[in-house]
Amino acid sequence: MAKMPNQKMKALYIMDYLMRNTDEEHPAPMKEIIAYLDSCGISAERKSIYSDIEGLQLFGIDILSSTKGYYVVSRDFELPELKMMVDCVSASKFITEKKSERLIRKIEGLASKHEAVKLQRQVYIADRIKADNEDIYRSVDTLSEAIAANRKITFKYFEYDNSKKKKFRNGGNYYSVSPYSLTVSDENYYLISHYPKYKELTHFRVDRMTDIKVTDEQSEDVENIMGEKFSIGEYSKKIFSMYSGEDSRVEIVCERGMMNAVIDRFGEDVFVMKVDDDHFKVIVTVDVSPTFFAWIFTFGGKMKIVAPQNVKEQFNSVVKKFIE
Repeated sequence: MAKMPNQKMKALYIMDYLMRNTDEEHPAPMKEIIAYLDSCGISAERKSIYSDIEGLQLFGIDILSSTKGYYVVSRDFELPELKMMVDCVSASKFITEKKSERLIRKIEGLASKHEAVKLQRQVYIADRIKADNEDIYRSVDTLSEAIAANRKITFKYFEYDNSKKKKFRNGGNYYSVSPYSLTVSDENYYLISHYPKYKELTHFRVDRMTDIKVTDEQSEDVENIMGEKFSIGEYSKKIFSMYSGEDSRVEIVCERGMMNAVIDRFGEDVFVMKVDDDHFKVIVTVDVSPTFFAWIFTFGGKMKIVAPQNVKEQFNSVVKKFIE
């Protein structure tokens, strides 16, 4: 008898079925596997399926059997890991609602259909604030390509006016910058780059960049701009919400109970010294900006800037404007 077209792929069909339909709580009995193969135009006997499953096990697929049937025990991602990925996608403002739903469907495909139901129960996208730029995936890919190739990019950049209408900055003309890194801050994607108009690095919201093109011009060396031994990672620690300001070494006295907030912001390597039983002092290098002051203000007086004097005066000035 001539073999059916799909016969040679029988083991792959078995693997696909077990991956999509089984887990420890939902094994597939042999008759179910045979019925599925038959629906795919593949005839199979128990003995040949035993052999195929053994081959899949040798290949590395973690398949076990019980009195109820066969099931896949472990996968590349465990269910808690998939839940974390779904949470991150649904919470990310820079991923549009449409792209979020599509990406979550793909994540669900990494689990069995029974586990996918558990993932679907925790997805809440519709009422969350999301970007409306559907091209952000393509933008991130283009920017990553430019960074890897060490090439400058051009793009247009928009903001919203008082009527909530998009308005292009720079008179509608293209920006030309040297891109260095992509980072996430306040749930938005940012490009860290150098725009020749300014001495320091500049930050652009990726979802507000349009018509991005990679040029043939080589990017400027970031060390020529920021100095030797410059680190993008260390730089990101100093920036608050991607608003840059004057680089300064700041001393902050904090009340007891503020250590979690300090470590969350600056990491476990932050310099800390005891002041008294109720206070400690941290010394950090930050870009002094309104958002840095807003971070201090968040804790309702439990943090106090004690040095340098010019930063103290700037903070007092901001507070006075806030009161007014």
